[in-house]
Amino acid sequence: MRDAGVLRVGTEGTYAPFSYHDPATNQLTGYDVDVARAVGEKLGVPVEFVETPWDSIFAALEANRFDVVANQVTINPERQAKYDLSQPYTVGEGVIVTRADDDSINSLADLRGKSTAQSITSNWAQVARDAGADVQAVEGFAQAITLLNQGRVDATVNDSVAVYAYLAETGDTSVKIAAQTGETSDQGFAARKNSGLLPELNGALDELRADGTLTEISQRYLKADATGSPQATQQATDQPAPQVRSAWELIGDNLWPLAKAALTMTIPLTIISFVIGLVIALGVALARLSSNVLLSNIARFYISIIRGTPLLVQLFIVFYALPEFGVKIDPFPAAVIAFSLNVGGYAAEIIRSAILSVPKGQWEAAETIGYHYAGALRRIILPQAARVAVPPLSNTLISLVKDTSLASTILVTELLRQAQIVAAPTFEFFALYGTAAIYYWVICLVLSFGQARVEHRLERYVAR
Repeated sequence: MRDAGVLRVGTEGTYAPFSYHDPATNQLTGYDVDVARAVGEKLGVPVEFVETPWDSIFAALEANRFDVVANQVTINPERQAKYDLSQPYTVGEGVIVTRADDDSINSLADLRGKSTAQSITSNWAQVARDAGADVQAVEGFAQAITLLNQGRVDATVNDSVAVYAYLAETGDTSVKIAAQTGETSDQGFAARKNSGLLPELNGALDELRADGTLTEISQRYLKADATGSPQATQQATDQPAPQVRSAWELIGDNLWPLAKAALTMTIPLTIISFVIGLVIALGVALARLSSNVLLSNIARFYISIIRGTPLLVQLFIVFYALPEFGVKIDPFPAAVIAFSLNVGGYAAEIIRSAILSVPKGQWEAAETIGYHYAGALRRIILPQAARVAVPPLSNTLISLVKDTSLASTILVTELLRQAQIVAAPTFEFFALYGTAAIYYWVICLVLSFGQARVEHRLERYVAR
């Protein structure tokens, strides 16, 4: 690790109080974040954080997007068999959280037939499932608590440390700890198997535990010592809750960060992907129209693959699967590649049908006045086909704007991801997601206006 010169750490960035963005500064912070930074200081290397959703964090680790995961990774036999897991820096116990007015759940056995919200890849999801609960998948604890408050699920099972920290941070009296699961959990760093990082990580954690740094960080974020010492179960739910900003204040403070994400990521990603996708689509459409059987069948196969698989799967293949074959692409270019290929597959059929809509007499007329194939296509056919293709291609572009939200799953901090980052520590999902929705809507309105203008200009090419 010291030889590499940097410690790359994967974390969610939306899991308060362990890994989140400070609402006041928008800087990445939290218990796990500070522990990772402290480990880096002990090892004498800078720490570089890579934010990714929890459900894809281990895929990113396997793809060598970072060196270790610092995100309350529970140590269990299954993970120990597949990953290098450090000694624990957090120790807690499983608890069942219900609404404050719900007295129907008093033990783990009472979860049978009940619905719970869980991060589907967490160990607590398996605990709830084994107890007979109907597990609803969410991205993290913030969404689980929201669903619980909304009455959409009956309970959520999580680590006591996360629950105590949430109660201390928000002062939420609408939920309560109804029961313990009887299971304890230890959390540590996770690295790829046989990474060789464990001795250094464990040595640094030993030093941080001995000099009291771990306890100090724990008290700062969790209002309790969660490092495994005898006082680790101390609660601080009687701590005064911090001043909470109103939804309108939160929206006002984040209008520019959300707009910046749209201007620097969402819109450029849309434009670049659409332009490249159109070039691909034109080539594929012409191949489909070719008299060359091999070329035509290759184009058919490409369209079939793109239209027959989900865009999210295509993103994951480009970003997470290709590194297994030695092809490692950065997040933004990977998103451009996946979106461009997707646009190419769908737009190819639009362009092909538009070309076919041009009367054959136009081809014959072009040949009569001396145009070769490429010249006739460029000067006669495509201008007429463009008018037919513009409306459906505009729909494809508008869909692409909204599809860029999927780029958050491969580490691209676009508009939706920025909204998630801000909403996670504040639990103001409607305010922030609603604001993001308005931004998407405005972008689509502008594109629709542009579509009308382009259609008007292309009317001159209509054959009369």
